Amino acid sequence: MTSQRKRFLAPLVVIFLLTSVFWVFFKIPIYQYIFLILGLGLGAFFLDFDHIVYWLYLNPNVEESRLARLAIFKYDIRSVIKLIDATENQHTSLIFHHFFFQVVISIISVFVFTSSDNIFAKAFLLAINIHLLSHEFYDFKHRKQHLQDWLFARESKQLPTAYLDKYIAIFSILSGIFFILLLRSAT
Repeated sequence: MTSQRKRFLAPLVVIFLLTSVFWVFFKIPIYQYIFLILGLGLGAFFLDFDHIVYWLYLNPNVEESRLARLAIFKYDIRSVIKLIDATENQHTSLIFHHFFFQVVISIISVFVFTSSDNIFAKAFLLAINIHLLSHEFYDFKHRKQHLQDWLFARESKQLPTAYLDKYIAIFSILSGIFFILLLRSAT
């Protein structure tokens, strides 16, 4: 497993463990844990479909797209994951890795977390938010210009790099609230 993958899976493991410990005290039924695991697991990898869309539809004529198509049609998931890990820093114009998607998914999350009891949906949305935030944290720390390039791709006006920390802080606070709502949802 690459360090990139560990970077966004580690917070989800912590979320699962903290949620599980909290839920044990409230004697939450075991099937809720299954929904939690499924939601976090599927949500963790949902953003990776963005790279598949990139290869198949947005930029199908490059060599990596040809390799991706071969691996996808052979159902060689390991090769697809390795290709994503090797090329994800080169993909800056993705649909799910965009500020507009982050705003929309946050609005949907507010609606789901405040009006639904579905643990799977909440865990899925929290995992998507955390996955995107982990990419943003890493790029903010190591490559601010790269973060700005992919977060605001296809936009003529971009948020200056001096304000990226405030942008990330807002979505971090929202994700923290979503986590608290997830903890309380099964009680």
